[in-house]
Amino acid sequence: MAYVNGNLAMQPKRKPDQKPSYRETKKVVVKRKSIPVQEKLLYLFTILVCVVVAGVVIFRYAQIYQMEQQISTLTQKQSDLEIQIDDLVKQREIANDPKTLMQKAKDLGYAKVDEKEDTSIKVTVQGSAGDTTLANND
Repeated sequence: MAYVNGNLAMQPKRKPDQKPSYRETKKVVVKRKSIPVQEKLLYLFTILVCVVVAGVVIFRYAQIYQMEQQISTLTQKQSDLEIQIDDLVKQREIANDPKTLMQKAKDLGYAKVDEKEDTSIKVTVQGSAGDTTLANND
């Protein structure tokens, strides 16, 4: 009996139409209740409040950044103006220097007036009351 697997005479008979048996089990399905409308509205309102607060905070930070930029610009302009003021003060001091004034007067052809000379100005006004003469003596 060495040849068992291929011999049809030696194969065991099958049981006629044996159906596989299934064991019935009951599965309990728990149905969750949905969230009530009031609770949904509460959550929605909470989220909206958080979004509004975040928006306000971001907006304020943007304004603060813009103000800092303006402060930086104005500080730079102020330092430029201070430099310009210093230059103008130096120019004024140079222009008011007596030596510079004398040199400009010579360049323009003005002559120095001696203090001994008479610098009076005579003005004659003719009117109905008579002739009036005014003199300016320094």
